[in-house]
Amino acid sequence: MIEVRELTKRYGVKTAVDRLEFTVKPGAVTGFLGPNGAGKSTTMRMIVGLDAPTAGAATVNGKRYAEHAAPLQEIGSLLEAKSIHPGRTAEGHLKALAYTHGISRARVAEVIELVGLTSVARKRAGAFSLGMGQRLGIAAALLGDPAVVMLDEPVNGLDPEGVLWVRNLLIDLAAEGRTVLVSSHLMSEMALTAEYLVIIGRGRLLADTTVADFVREADGGGVKVVTAEPARLRELLSGPGVEITGSPGTEELHVSGLEARRIGMVAAEYGVPIFELTPREVSLEEAFMDLTRDAVEYTSASHDDSKKAA
Repeated sequence: MIEVRELTKRYGVKTAVDRLEFTVKPGAVTGFLGPNGAGKSTTMRMIVGLDAPTAGAATVNGKRYAEHAAPLQEIGSLLEAKSIHPGRTAEGHLKALAYTHGISRARVAEVIELVGLTSVARKRAGAFSLGMGQRLGIAAALLGDPAVVMLDEPVNGLDPEGVLWVRNLLIDLAAEGRTVLVSSHLMSEMALTAEYLVIIGRGRLLADTTVADFVREADGGGVKVVTAEPARLRELLSGPGVEITGSPGTEELHVSGLEARRIGMVAAEYGVPIFELTPREVSLEEAFMDLTRDAVEYTSASHDDSKKAA
């Protein structure tokens, strides 16, 4: 389990992490999300003792990282895939790590095979592609067979087969009862992999919930309705808490505040023909973008704005 309490990190006048609080529990994949500059990497670095917090604390299985006698056997982490001496082989790098914790050579061979690097195990890491470096970093994270696994952008540089492999690996690790925290900018992957979400912006907690609840709350119950009598149906559905939008001259309405079942029953009762009745499903990406809109540090201009500026 990872517990973060009032965690704060300041660099001079800049506050990178601001009184952050969340708990990552075992048995599920938790996605750690936020725009660039939100403080995700800084938070992860403080969890494993690479940065000292200005205030607050982060603990792994009830202790600070430095208090564990064998930290690699408590938490395995991947923060920077290329943080390996380029002159070392993949096997040599992992053996050096294993030696510091009394981990067997058999385990080194096991994780090399697990991540698919057996054929290049004796090649120097400096010649590795980004994807191969990611696999080696994941091998290092799993070397101590830890109860907690924390990975920062683990699918960067991986091909589709590699992305699928990481997805299944994370799900399998959680199914074994481990605590899994993973950051990613790929919302489609988080939607398929994560069960829980911790979302931060400008160093502050924005959401701590399940993926299902987060998307459901962002949806707002909107329903797309296509009917031969939009004006009449609008009149029939109007009421407190109901919002109906639609362009004049079209048969399409968007209704918020009523479920599709209720809309269909009203239309049937009054004989209004319905051609389509579709609950609008908001994607995780849409919900995330909406939540973090005001927390984005760098915002790109739209294509239309760029053309106007030119």
